[in-house]
Amino acid sequence: MDVVKVRRYKAGYEIRTERLTEDESGVPCGMDMRSTYTIPDGHYIGESRWAYRLIVALGIKPEPQMPGCQEANGGRGRTCTIGFSKRDQKWYGWSHRAIFGFGIGDVVKEGDCTASSGWTNEYLLMHPEEDLSLPLGFEARTLEDARRMAVAFADSVS
Repeated sequence: MDVVKVRRYKAGYEIRTERLTEDESGVPCGMDMRSTYTIPDGHYIGESRWAYRLIVALGIKPEPQMPGCQEANGGRGRTCTIGFSKRDQKWYGWSHRAIFGFGIGDVVKEGDCTASSGWTNEYLLMHPEEDLSLPLGFEARTLEDARRMAVAFADSVS
């Protein structure tokens, strides 16, 4: 994938026009895609309207759940699925399906996405470290606890 054009915005993101030169089977295609990335880290946010909504409309600074290398996601950096809003003093978690904010005082209740993993039980038996769900009654006493809730939510709905 080649970067054809980059447009940076003061809000803290850039839109890249990327040319896919060949498909997964190696057939040339020359298709252009527009994707949004964080500045300066270069982590993938998604399409431009989603980035605008997160950053400008909601005041969220997107970041990946886990810090990591730029080589992830085919050299596109990690995918941002959580972010903090100074304005709301909340951590948000999201996927293409849902978004929700967590602040100090929030509690995990029965039926909450934060209380369940996005993985099947069979998979979790083999990979228990992948279970980011939180126990019922978990309370966000600090912003770091609220961040854990946002991570659990994003993992559950992805």
